[in-house]
Amino acid sequence: MDKFSIIYYSIQLSVLILLISVRNLTSLFRRSRKEPAIESYRIKVLSFPQELEKKGDMPLELQYIKAKNPALFEKLKTLLSGNKAIGIRTTEQTPQIILDAVNEISVRSQHRMILTWLPILLWSQEEPLITEKDRAEARKDKKDLDECVTAILKHRFAFKRFVLIDEANEGTTKEEMILIADLNQELYPLTIHYIVERIIADNAHERTAVAQAIIKALIIIGPITHALETVAAGIGKVFAASTDDVLAEAAELAALRGSGFTWRKLAARSKILLPVFILATYGAFRVEDLIEINRMFLAGMVFGLSAIALSLTTAIQSIRMYHESVTDLIGEKKYSALAPRAVWKLAFLQDFTNPARLGLLIGAIASPLVAGAIFVFFPHLTHNGWVLAMLGTTETMVAGLTVLIARTLGEWMLTRELAHAIDAAHEGTPWAEAQKFKLKR
Repeated sequence: MDKFSIIYYSIQLSVLILLISVRNLTSLFRRSRKEPAIESYRIKVLSFPQELEKKGDMPLELQYIKAKNPALFEKLKTLLSGNKAIGIRTTEQTPQIILDAVNEISVRSQHRMILTWLPILLWSQEEPLITEKDRAEARKDKKDLDECVTAILKHRFAFKRFVLIDEANEGTTKEEMILIADLNQELYPLTIHYIVERIIADNAHERTAVAQAIIKALIIIGPITHALETVAAGIGKVFAASTDDVLAEAAELAALRGSGFTWRKLAARSKILLPVFILATYGAFRVEDLIEINRMFLAGMVFGLSAIALSLTTAIQSIRMYHESVTDLIGEKKYSALAPRAVWKLAFLQDFTNPARLGLLIGAIASPLVAGAIFVFFPHLTHNGWVLAMLGTTETMVAGLTVLIARTLGEWMLTRELAHAIDAAHEGTPWAEAQKFKLKR
């Protein structure tokens, strides 16, 4: 089998794997849009005043209330002396009504941006600028953007709040309802960053269902790569690198499509992808030659670059697309003017707040280095199809891992914010104003 036949059949197999992986993905995408996310939450319950006396046993939320508003904390202790308990309810899944509202406003009015308007809306109820043209276009699809804003504001307290538990079924007094409302009002500013992160993460999870399905489909690359590499050294390398690149690129495009970019917009940005793919496939084919002359690190780097060429190209392009979005918002007076460097920074932050997108970028950067290290320190594994498949899918494995840990990271950030706020309350530092300034930046 000559070199060109190897390349030809490798490309054919790559396309075949892509077709297998996208089978029924259209129905999957439709199903993810039709089936609403079930709101899930956890709750921590305190029933006795004694539970408020030991700092180590007290939830951070109540430690903050005690430090910030001692009088309110004493009222809470009195409440627990009766037959009432207090619960701290944390939402683990953004209500579907908020996800839909954020997506509608983002795509139809804010050029697919979220960070430019959502934090300020949650903080000070300052609504994003929606033009009459935006409203008219939305009404054509029976969507009301003003109702979307109202829905977000109405449900913004649902993410982290105190709830009253009537353990003896005695009924709730007006004073107790006021106390709970005051507690939630005091706590709310601390939770804004958590709310934004939770909404963005859940929005990304919902809009990248197709991308995640493609990532999961990559598991079938391993056995095929091993079989090909057993037949002839080099074929498996070309297959592993090119197939992963094609599927990772499909995941990238699906993630961007889910974020609101049209197929026409993505197609216009995809003209360079074919020559990049050809070069990447040729690079994967040259890996075996580099191994033969003992250029192991370079061979690994070339293999890793061949596996991420398409998705890395799209990652760079996607930042530019979000840069255009920010520029359009500024041009329409929907966002304050920024220095050129700040525009790029905001575009970068918006693009990679999507955990799947962030994971693909991190994996793309790491892939050549990881492959180079494996080729140098474990040269006997360079013909193992399973290892080659793993190296070829480094970016997608990192992307999947990033999606999984995104929720845990959001929880950690909230805990950190609470700890900082408690320290600031003890020191008398105007923490809330500093947070408001940071959000507006």
